[in-house]
Amino acid sequence: MNINPASTGEELVPMALAIHQLVNGLPMTMRTLNNPGVRIEEGKVLDYNYTGPILEEVLKNGKMVQKIPESGEYQGTPVVVVPIVEDGQIIAAMGVVDITKGIYSDIMEITKRPEEFKESRRDLQ
Repeated sequence: MNINPASTGEELVPMALAIHQLVNGLPMTMRTLNNPGVRIEEGKVLDYNYTGPILEEVLKNGKMVQKIPESGEYQGTPVVVVPIVEDGQIIAAMGVVDITKGIYSDIMEITKRPEEFKESRRDLQ
């Protein structure tokens, strides 16, 4: 599998479905820099031409974003979106939709190892 900035939604499906399963079936979105991507829920691809405001934000700033979108398909529901970077260039963004209304994100924070917790506390200061 080769993902590049021009990959299409159809080309992203195998990776996106694997990540969807990895996060226990949370809705998952993914797009590349130059093309819209996929939206997956309940093991099914719902859209092969998807983008969202937080995916767009991450493609522009290259940093992970955790927030509640004010518009789009997942308006009002927490999302976590990360960039995919290759050779220093942003090539794509992928995200999960926290339909647990934040419980998933809270569990990820609570279950950090002690050294991870210390690092994240330093980042807040």
